[in-house]
Amino acid sequence: MAKLNFGGVEENVVTREEFPLSKAQKVLKDEVIAIIGYGVQGPAQALNLRDNGINVIVGQAPEFKEDWDKAVKDGFVPGESLFPIAEAAEKATVIQYLISDAAQRSVWPILKPCLKEGDALYFSHGFSITYKEQTGVIPPANVDVILVAPKGSGTSVRRNFLAGTGINSSYAVFQDYTGNAEERTLALGIGIGSGYLFETDFESEVYSDLTGERGVLMGALAGIMEAQYDVLRENGHSPSEAFNETVEELTQSLIRLVDENGMDWMYANCSATAQRGALDWKPKFKEATLPVFKNLYERVKSGEETRVVLEKTSGANYKKLLEAELKEIHDSEMWQAGAQVRSLRPQD
Repeated sequence: MAKLNFGGVEENVVTREEFPLSKAQKVLKDEVIAIIGYGVQGPAQALNLRDNGINVIVGQAPEFKEDWDKAVKDGFVPGESLFPIAEAAEKATVIQYLISDAAQRSVWPILKPCLKEGDALYFSHGFSITYKEQTGVIPPANVDVILVAPKGSGTSVRRNFLAGTGINSSYAVFQDYTGNAEERTLALGIGIGSGYLFETDFESEVYSDLTGERGVLMGALAGIMEAQYDVLRENGHSPSEAFNETVEELTQSLIRLVDENGMDWMYANCSATAQRGALDWKPKFKEATLPVFKNLYERVKSGEETRVVLEKTSGANYKKLLEAELKEIHDSEMWQAGAQVRSLRPQD
């Protein structure tokens, strides 16, 4: 296991060189892995494990026909490698609980009786365990409880796997009943195609994840983009110009430079005017947003964000309300401009 050192703070990191796929296959050779839920993370992790020669079955509620049919289309056979949730869990030794957070609460009474002594209960999010007072997900004492959390969507997990690169994942052991929980966890992390794995715990994973999603990764990014676009439009700039200066240049140019070598390298490879402006304005944006992020983190830590998620996503009309919210974004001038700008990109 490698160690990274950040100014005296050490982190455990596991790479494919240290824990090769051949070792993962050996660790998991007698395991039956049930992917519970074929929605967002389920397909990617199931297909990557299967492609890596690991024994995988899928547990999916047949009444959710779209997900059931998708599993069939991907080659999982009803009655052989595709089953209703309880049946799949009873056949498995590793249960990868990959349905949505709200659904985990409602399905738990069905899943819990299926857990057998020595099984591993696997999560890709620390949500249900960390906020057990709200979710009711309290595993029995005679199973391993583990986590591998890819740092990307299911689409990215599969896409990066097919590209041969993998996507980084965090890993954690919450409960080690068998004495082999960590080895199982690392094997599963390599099996799903992780580029490398870094150690965390369930609580840290969910606190950072919920903050990140609401913050820089999605919520803050979208909000800042909308604010800049609106200011440009209010000052007479065309939709195309406003979108290009707000989104297109970021996604098609600058963020790729950050990805290659970091923010300072991106600054160093931009014009002197851009450098000076960015360096002068960065502290202003940090000062303006720092109180928002502090408030966000406290709401995550207190469980208030969890309460909101469970309350809203459990509503009978949630899907209809969600579709309306997404449609409002889709139909906005900014993202309609985006659709037209993307259509003008050179084609391969």
